[in-house]
Amino acid sequence: MAGFGDALNQALVLVIGFDETLTEIVVLSLRVSLTAVAIATVIGLPVGAALALFKFRGRTFLVVVLNALMGLPPVIVGLIVYLFLSRAGPFGVLGLLFTPAAMIVAQVLLVTPIIAALTRQVVEDMWVEYEEQLRSLGAGPGRAVLTLLWDGRFTLL
Repeated sequence: MAGFGDALNQALVLVIGFDETLTEIVVLSLRVSLTAVAIATVIGLPVGAALALFKFRGRTFLVVVLNALMGLPPVIVGLIVYLFLSRAGPFGVLGLLFTPAAMIVAQVLLVTPIIAALTRQVVEDMWVEYEEQLRSLGAGPGRAVLTLLWDGRFTLL
């Protein structure tokens, strides 16, 4: 038990003392995660809104795939990113393996389906609620996207 107590004490000293190395690690982690969420949002919001508002052939299949991708194991995503970015992979020449950019790519792959699926559900529910009013104002599904996203921003957040 003394080893655990010592480790906990040392961790507290590092956190309270704002250790430079620990601060760099935390800042890098936040930068990677926030960048990945921003990119995934830019991709996921339009995809989810399009799936919610437009009826087309194969839509149900795409919704099922999107919902299934929400449960994508991080280990599988890590393996796929590794295979694509390793020297033998198609993007190996870029030299991104084990870099923050590779972490961002992996996190974008994990977060995009979640954002898109949640957006689809929120926008679809709001379209049912506001469809009559928006159509009376001359807005079809395409013109209503921004209005629905804006009105559902707190739910989406």
